[in-house]
Amino acid sequence: MNLYQVVRRPIVTEKGLTKKEDENTLTFEVHPDANKVQVRQAIEKIFKVKVADIRSMNIEGKLRRRGKFAGYRSDWKKVYVKLRAGEKMPEYAEI
Repeated sequence: MNLYQVVRRPIVTEKGLTKKEDENTLTFEVHPDANKVQVRQAIEKIFKVKVADIRSMNIEGKLRRRGKFAGYRSDWKKVYVKLRAGEKMPEYAEI
């Protein structure tokens, strides 16, 4: 996998932006098969920052209905990436 297959997209939500400002932590959707080492390398190379800690979780797809039809959303993986102290916080629009 190349760097941009590992890191799919930033998650820009109210909770994610609060973590970004208060805890120096970024939130991303990543490839479900990516491990913490691959995520660390991808984030450090894409954003040119140093990573202190990574927390990852697998999110199961929710049941969604449209009238009588029902289906599940896709499963996906979410990571919280804490940057080292003193690192400049990247802006997502700069990529």
